[in-house]
Amino acid sequence: MKEKAHHFFAFDIGATSGRSMLGTLHKDVVELKELTRFPNKIVRVGDKYYWDIFALYEALKEGLAAAVSQNIRLDAIGIDTWGVDFVYIGEDGTPLSQPRSYRDPYTNGAPEAYFKQIPKQEVYDLTGIQIMNFNSIYQLFAARGENFSPLKAAQGILFMPDALSYFLTGKKVCEYTIASTSQLLNPKTKNFEPKLFEAMNIRPSVMQTLVMPGTIIGNLQESIARECGLPPIPVIAVAGHDTASAVAAVPAENENFAYLSSGTWSLMGIEVKEPIITDESYRLNFTNEGGVEGTTRFLKNITGMWLLEQCRKEWEAAGCRYTYSEIVELSGSVAGFQSVINPDHPSFAHPESMTHAIAAYCRQNNQKVPETHAELIRCIFDSLALKYKEVLNSLQKMAPFPIEKLHVIGGGSQNKLLNRMTADATGIPVVAGPSEATALGNVMMQAKGLDVVQSLDEIRTIIRRSVSPEIIYPQV
Repeated sequence: MKEKAHHFFAFDIGATSGRSMLGTLHKDVVELKELTRFPNKIVRVGDKYYWDIFALYEALKEGLAAAVSQNIRLDAIGIDTWGVDFVYIGEDGTPLSQPRSYRDPYTNGAPEAYFKQIPKQEVYDLTGIQIMNFNSIYQLFAARGENFSPLKAAQGILFMPDALSYFLTGKKVCEYTIASTSQLLNPKTKNFEPKLFEAMNIRPSVMQTLVMPGTIIGNLQESIARECGLPPIPVIAVAGHDTASAVAAVPAENENFAYLSSGTWSLMGIEVKEPIITDESYRLNFTNEGGVEGTTRFLKNITGMWLLEQCRKEWEAAGCRYTYSEIVELSGSVAGFQSVINPDHPSFAHPESMTHAIAAYCRQNNQKVPETHAELIRCIFDSLALKYKEVLNSLQKMAPFPIEKLHVIGGGSQNKLLNRMTADATGIPVVAGPSEATALGNVMMQAKGLDVVQSLDEIRTIIRRSVSPEIIYPQV
């Protein structure tokens, strides 16, 4: 790798907040610095739920301006977001609507209706993607059923990171890892599956040209560069799905690992060279999403810190605010396994009150109802640890290699109590960190796009050199 320092701008947006990060790569070490942070809120208009992509675009430009204000010469820009949601684009290139949120209930019942066109198992066999009602395929199907005007007029569809890159460059592309979350892509052909579009009477050509992570999309448009005080630097299609970026940053030494990307969602899986599409993976509803260098992320979506985040919102509204360390301390102050929930139960998807939903679940299942904040937190952590054990057991049966370690990445990797519980529940060492895996993966794929690094192995070697993850060994 060259001795020169390189500076990369990583724009990372989750379902509740986002941030812009500066990544500096110098002498085989990468460092991160947060530039800005901002909320990402669902906006309800009538009975529809949207994301405000224009507010996100403004936050993106504010982040770039923050980098310029610190006299940082950026080499490139990369954007990652959550999956499945998208923007309809008109014939003249104008966004036709704010993007609908995956938490919009308009997709309730959509998969079952779609399966009358193509049977459920055939959809899975074609895509390898777990059936979740908010997948892009069912959003499109539901929008068609609503006679949604933006869909009728759309000449193109851009997933969230691709839409923001389009605003910066004027170039429309579809990055592979974000497209793979849609359940419209065939992981064997690595292209969109026409049969799935035909069943909805939607043209496959509405999708954009697929590009792989590390592809240069184009340079900043002159007007944007001038507004932000930047030269026309390249915008790179990183692994646009935030989990794909995070998995690229797993500091693994070999392939014999599982990962747990712990945030609003918990995503547990393995990295494989070919998709795993079998009767067993279908029965257990595992998914095959795109990774970097043509790999497949074979994983399971688990409702994660969403449970805790929604409880915290209720407590904050009542005037009770906890830091993350205080939450962990509270959880450790009460006995474990007094009550356990299924984190993926439909009642926790978007309840009016998460604390009431948890209490109702426990009551209906003849368990002790958590009464204090500490008991609610412990119930969530216990339940997640047991869910992780269940999913890892399934992975071990289907993996083409022995799983020797579980790498926990993302914000949840800082939860020492849950890491300890997970190690004890799964019976294998837990490697906790890096917490900023998504931003690190974003930065390093920009470096790969500029040929500063050459391979995923080199990326992981640099990350191992740059971070000091904690290793927790099982005690039971």
